[in-house]
Amino acid sequence: MLTPRPRRQGNPGSRVPQGVVTASDWAWRVLVIAGFVALAWWLLTYFSAVSVPLAVATLLTALLTPLNRVLRRWKWPAPLASIGCLLAMALVVVGVFAAIGTQIAKEWPQLWDKALAGFSTFLNWLASGPLQIDQTQLNDYLNQFTAWVNSSRADLAAALASAGVGVGHFFAGLAIALIASFFFLASGREIWAALTRIVPAHYVVPTRRAADRGWASLVAYMRAQVLVALVDALGILIGALALGLPMAWALFALTFVTAFIPVVGAVLAGTVACALALVTYGPVSALIMLAITVLVMEMEGHFLQPILLGRAVSLHPLAVLIGLAIGATIAGIVGALLVIPVLAFSVAFIRGLDPDRFDTPHAELSK
Repeated sequence: MLTPRPRRQGNPGSRVPQGVVTASDWAWRVLVIAGFVALAWWLLTYFSAVSVPLAVATLLTALLTPLNRVLRRWKWPAPLASIGCLLAMALVVVGVFAAIGTQIAKEWPQLWDKALAGFSTFLNWLASGPLQIDQTQLNDYLNQFTAWVNSSRADLAAALASAGVGVGHFFAGLAIALIASFFFLASGREIWAALTRIVPAHYVVPTRRAADRGWASLVAYMRAQVLVALVDALGILIGALALGLPMAWALFALTFVTAFIPVVGAVLAGTVACALALVTYGPVSALIMLAITVLVMEMEGHFLQPILLGRAVSLHPLAVLIGLAIGATIAGIVGALLVIPVLAFSVAFIRGLDPDRFDTPHAELSK
């Protein structure tokens, strides 16, 4: 431990109070730390094509670590155990989407007929309802839209090209994440041991102990995230079954998979559920499904994530809630996805550096 520097006393003849001197000492240190954090953030943002896939790979590794440990106990070689974990995850994802596709293919003709009937009803309402929009006006609007599309071909082509580049970057990042996950699962400890060689010798043991605690907290976070996704999917499933919607189990699978994507996942699953309700039974059913979706999203954001994830990572629920808000504000979806894992690892890492101090009841940050 570093010996604290004696407190600097102010000049007896100076009128600057000692409190101001102490505050200035803290201020420049805080500024140095803030500058270091800002530099690290700039580097991570500049190299986001690599840093984000590596962060996703870390989360995937934490998610698959329990299965990897089981396979290692069964005497599987490390590379084979890593491949087995990734294949198991791929089979789950492919199986979920295959089940969704099968149910859609089975019930699509009936849904198509109901969609056509609903569209006809909507057109009749436009003509006879308070808007009084007849067929001639609809044709005029359609012609205006067609003219706008024809005059905006260059802009639309540029937008499509940009979207294509984004899709290419996504698949490149996905490839990096999967390859990195394989190496993290197969030889994560060896990689970390090599990184800790740059740490001074007398700090190696506490650093490794702290990293082990941080990793255990990250694994617990991913386990809790699976539980949150399961509860979200059950909420949507119960609502869909209560309304008698088709493809209810497909909605369950879609919600479970997309729940791992903050904000966008819940909106996507809710939009699909409301669209099915609208096509099947009309606007009243769609509004009820919308209310159910909003209720599930609010329960996730203000109850499940703060409570379950807070317990898993030993953070106060309010810290989890504020962290999610700050992460989403700073970096959007990626920030919301990564902020709680970063907090979980960081808090557990700091506690692991000096367990005799931070493991006392008075220093528990989660209390």
